[in-house]
Amino acid sequence: MADNTPTGMIFRVHGLDCAEEVVVLKREVGPVVGGEDKLGFDILNGRMTVSAEAAASPEEVQAAVGRTGMRAEPWQDTNETATNARWWERNRRTTLTIASGCLLLVGLITHTALSGFRAALLEESNGWPPALAVVLYGFSVLAGVWVVLPKAWIAAKHVRPDMNLLMVVAVCGAVGIGQWVEAATVAFLFSLSLALEAWSVGRARRAVAALMDLTPPTARLLDPQGHEEEVPPERVPVGARFRVRPGDRIPLDGRVVEGSGGVDQAPITGESVPVAKGPGDEVFAGTINGDGALVVESTKLASDTTLARIAHMVGEAQSRRSPSEQWVETFARYYTPAVMLTALAVLIVPPLLFHGAWADWLYRALVLLVIACPCALVISTPVTIVAALASAARNGVLVKGGVFVEAPARLKAIALDKTGTLTEGRMEVVEVVPLNDHTETELLERAAALEAHTTHPLARAILEYAKQRGVTVPAAEEFRILPGKGAAGRVKGTEYWVGSHRYLEERKQEAPDVHERLEALSRAGRTVVVVGNDRHVCGFIALADRVRAEARQTVADLRAVGVERIVMLTGDNKGTAEAVARDAGVDEVYAELLPADKVAKVEELVAKYKSVAMVGDGVNDAPAMGRATVGIAMGAIGTDAAIETADIALMSDDLSKLPWLVRHSRRALAVIRQNIIFALGVKAVFVVLTFVGYSSMWGAIAADTGASLLVVFNGLRLLKASGPAVTPHPARSGEVP
Repeated sequence: MADNTPTGMIFRVHGLDCAEEVVVLKREVGPVVGGEDKLGFDILNGRMTVSAEAAASPEEVQAAVGRTGMRAEPWQDTNETATNARWWERNRRTTLTIASGCLLLVGLITHTALSGFRAALLEESNGWPPALAVVLYGFSVLAGVWVVLPKAWIAAKHVRPDMNLLMVVAVCGAVGIGQWVEAATVAFLFSLSLALEAWSVGRARRAVAALMDLTPPTARLLDPQGHEEEVPPERVPVGARFRVRPGDRIPLDGRVVEGSGGVDQAPITGESVPVAKGPGDEVFAGTINGDGALVVESTKLASDTTLARIAHMVGEAQSRRSPSEQWVETFARYYTPAVMLTALAVLIVPPLLFHGAWADWLYRALVLLVIACPCALVISTPVTIVAALASAARNGVLVKGGVFVEAPARLKAIALDKTGTLTEGRMEVVEVVPLNDHTETELLERAAALEAHTTHPLARAILEYAKQRGVTVPAAEEFRILPGKGAAGRVKGTEYWVGSHRYLEERKQEAPDVHERLEALSRAGRTVVVVGNDRHVCGFIALADRVRAEARQTVADLRAVGVERIVMLTGDNKGTAEAVARDAGVDEVYAELLPADKVAKVEELVAKYKSVAMVGDGVNDAPAMGRATVGIAMGAIGTDAAIETADIALMSDDLSKLPWLVRHSRRALAVIRQNIIFALGVKAVFVVLTFVGYSSMWGAIAADTGASLLVVFNGLRLLKASGPAVTPHPARSGEVP
C-alpha cells in the first residue's frame, strides 16, 4: 500500500524528471482519481501526492502511472526506495540515448561503406539505404523514441498534442519518405535533449540532497550510566542525550547540557563565524562542533530537525510554479497545437494551390514540426528555478516556491519589524547612573537582588550585566510585586524598590534634574529602571535593544538595489522607535501599532507600491506578512512557526541576506528571460529558413538540442551564487574566531 497520510497517498514516480511528465501524468492519472486538482507533484524528489478525497485505490493509481511509461511505488521517508530502485529505471533514459547514438553512428559507417559518402551523409540516393543500414537506423529510431512513445500515445488519445507527439509524428514522417538518416538523427538528438533535462534536474536534486548528507550517519547515544553507543540518528528518541566530539557534525537538534565551544552553523544559516554554545543553548543537526566536547539532549526526532524540514520544503517548493513557469506552460499548451496545424497547412496549401511538389512540402512540414518542438523553451524555466532554490538554501535562505523566487526582484517597498529584525531582540544594560553617594556596585546589587525573583526581559538583562561585572547578588527578603509598577523587598536589612519613571513620579521623589535626564534617555530610545528607598533615589539603569550592527548598511544596500521605500513598523513607544529608525536610516517609522494596525499599514504600502515585503519574526507579524506580497521571516533557524508562516525564511539573524535575496532574485529572473528569448529566437530563425528551403530536419533538431544545452547550463549557473560577506556581530563576543 502507498503511504496513506492525512494528505492522501504519496508515491515515488520513477521517470518523473520534467514538467512535460507532470502534464502526461495529469492526463492519465487525473481521470482515475477524480480530477487533475487532486494531484500534487514534486519534480525535484520524483514524488506524486494524491488527495485523500481521491476515489481510487493505490493499485489503480499505480496502473495509470504505468500506462505513461513511468512506474509508481509507495513513498518512503528514507532514501531506501531511491537506493533500491531498479537499475533499468534509474538509467533507462541515459542508456537508450547512448544506444540510439551508437546505432546511428554504426548505421552511418555501414551506410557509407556500402553506398558511399554522398549517399550516406548527403542522402543523394534515389532509393532506400542498404538493408543492414536500415535495420541499424530503425533500432536507433526505436531507442530514441522509446521513452516518449507512451506519452505521445496519451497526447493523441486525449487530442491534446504536446512535444512528444510532435516529435514522434516528425520521425515517423521522415521514415515514411525514406529519410532514415534524418529520422535516426532527430530521434537521437531529441532523446539527448530529454536526457539533458533529466540530468539538470538531477543535479539540482543532488544539490538539495546534499543538505541531508550533512547529518552524520551515527549519533553517540549515552545511557543513564554514561555509557556510549553509536546508533543511527533515527533511533535517538526525544529527551535522550548524546555526545558530540570536537570537529564532529551534530546529528540532531537539541539543547546543550554539558560542555561549551563554538559551533559552525554555516551549513544552515550561511554565517561565516562560529557561534558560542554552552549549557542551555540550542544546537542544530548538520552544524559542526568546534574545539569543545558537548553533551546534548535531543529535542526533535531525526525526521523533524530543522535541516530535514529545510530539505523537505526546498523539494516541495519546486511544485509551486513561478509566473514565468506558468507563462511558459500556458504558451506551450497553445503553441504546440498551433504548430501542428501550421505544419499541416504547409503540407497541403502549396501543392493544392500553387502546384508545389508533395514530397518537397511534406519534408518542409516535417522540418517545421521538428524545429518548432518547444523542448528548449519548456526546459528553460524550471531548471533555472530549481537551481535558484537550491542555491538560496545553501546560503541560508529558504524560499517556499518558484513564485517567491521571482517576487523579490520586483520589490518597491519593504516594511521591517523593529524588535528582533532591525534590533537584536534582547535588552541589554547600556548605562548605570548611581545617585546620592551610592556606587555602581551597590546599585547593581540592590537592583539584581529584586529582579532575581522575576522573569521579565529587563530583569534578565540586569542580572546578566551584574554577573558580567562580577557583582555578588544578595538575597532579597519580603519580596513582593507591585502590579503595573515594579517590585519591592528588603536587601541587607533595608527596604528598596525598583520601578519605571512613572512609578518614580507617583512616589513624588523625583528631582527636576533627574526628571530632565530620564526624559532625555526616553527620547533616545532607552528603557529606564529606577532604584530607590524611602529616603531618596539611589540611581537608575538604562537599557536598550541594540540596533543590529549591519542594519544601516543593509538599508543602504536595499536602496542601492532599487527598493524605493523602507518603513519600520513596531508596537513599541514612539521615542524608542524613532531612535532606532534614526540609527538604522529607514525612511518612515510607525510606532505603537497593534497587529491590525500593521496590517493596515502594509495594505497602504501595497496600494501605493504594488510589490511589498514584510520582514518580521514570522509569528507575531504573521497577519502583516500574509497581507504583503512577500512575507520574510528573520532568524528562523529552529523556529518551526517562522518557517511555516513565511514565504521566505532567513535562517540566520543576518539582515544583509535581504539585499542579497533581491539581487539573487533579479539574477534568476534575468536568466529566465535570457533563456526564453534565446529559445524562441532560435526557433524563429529556423522557421524562416524552413519556409525558404534552407533548413534540414537534422539541422533543426541539432539547433534545438544546442539551445537546450545552453539554457540548461545558463540556468545552472545560479547554483554557484554566493551569499553576502558576513560581518561578525559585535554582540557575540563569545564566538570562536
